[in-house]
Amino acid sequence: MLKDDEFISQNPEQRLASFFATVKEQGELFILNDDDGCVMLTSDDEEGVPVWPTASLASMWADQEWAHCEPKAISLDVWLSRWTSGLSKDFLNVIIAPMPAEESELMAPEDFADKLA
Repeated sequence: MLKDDEFISQNPEQRLASFFATVKEQGELFILNDDDGCVMLTSDDEEGVPVWPTASLASMWADQEWAHCEPKAISLDVWLSRWTSGLSKDFLNVIIAPMPAEESELMAPEDFADKLA
């Protein structure tokens, strides 16, 4: 099981590899959700949906303006069958495990799905 402190202490490339390994092993990933739907972030004129490998890592992001949000698990089957096409249709990216004060990895939904397969 991935420990949050180990994940956070990795460099960005290691975190990316750990993200995909953990999500594939667990068969799910996590978003932040509220009554209006999932949290979206804007970065360099790009919009996307942030995802994390564990609920606790997603919860760490749920502070200040997102304090009312809760982590929500999405199974890989549901992600691949619904979210990939929905994000593509809406021209949104996937933001992989954003960490405060660091640049996040943005990926097109199709490329993200390929890495999960």
